[in-house]
Amino acid sequence: MLQYTKSLLDVADNLGRASAVAKESFLKIETSNDDAGAVSQLKTLLEGVEMTEKQLIEIFKKFGVEKYDAMNEEFDPNRHNAVFQVPDASKPANHVAVVLKAGYILHDRVIRPAEVGVTVAADNVDADK
Repeated sequence: MLQYTKSLLDVADNLGRASAVAKESFLKIETSNDDAGAVSQLKTLLEGVEMTEKQLIEIFKKFGVEKYDAMNEEFDPNRHNAVFQVPDASKPANHVAVVLKAGYILHDRVIRPAEVGVTVAADNVDADK
C-alpha cells in the first residue's frame, strides 16, 4: 500500500503544478489582450494535464486497477449502476447507451461500477405515459 501511495504522490504534484499554471494563465488572460499567448498557455496546460492523466493510468495498471468501457454492454447490475433510461429504438433494450462515470476493476473485481444510462424499448416508454 505504501508503494501505491508514494506513486500517487507524483501525480498529486503534477496536478498541483497544473493548477498553479492554470491560475497564472487566467490572471495573464484577464490582464492582457494577447489572445495568441493565452491560447499557447492553455495548450501547454492541456498537454500537462493529459500527461498527468497518462501517468495516473500507468500507476493504476501497475497495481492492477483498470478503467473499463461499459458503452454498449448489456446491463449488468454487478458492473453498472443505472441512473436513467434512454428510449432508443436503434439499439437493443437493456444496453448501456450513456456512460456518466467510468467503472474500475481491480484484478477482475469491480471496485466501482460504471454510472450509466440504459436503453429501453421505445414502445415501453409510450406505454408508461
